[in-house]
Amino acid sequence: MTDVQGFLAGLVATVALLVGVIVSGVREARRAHIPLVLLFFASLALTIFYAERMGRALDLEAAGWITPVHLALAKGTTLAYVLPVVSGFLALSSERWKVRHKVLAWLLVALTVLTVATGAWMTLAAPPLEPGSG
Repeated sequence: MTDVQGFLAGLVATVALLVGVIVSGVREARRAHIPLVLLFFASLALTIFYAERMGRALDLEAAGWITPVHLALAKGTTLAYVLPVVSGFLALSSERWKVRHKVLAWLLVALTVLTVATGAWMTLAAPPLEPGSG
């Protein structure tokens, strides 16, 4: 599997799992929600792994300002996933945290969509590196 194929497969799986996380969360189906969250994070890690490898073959600096914007957003979004995880644990025993968890989860969904969009923009704007220059 090439890095591009691995990334695209990972991205499709991650997005599909995120949809499952959202649907199970909205339905308050904890038995499905918690395993889907765990699978989502595993898929996200694999997608990031392939994105890093794929990025080595692209001239990301040539993409311009979108590169540092995407990379900062991607790192920040990844770190911010701690918030719904912690609030999710707290929501298991507190109705007040349940509402907070939902708000944090929707904010992370929005950040994730923005991260994917800026990543696509960056990738499309970055020409391939010349062979032997990377």
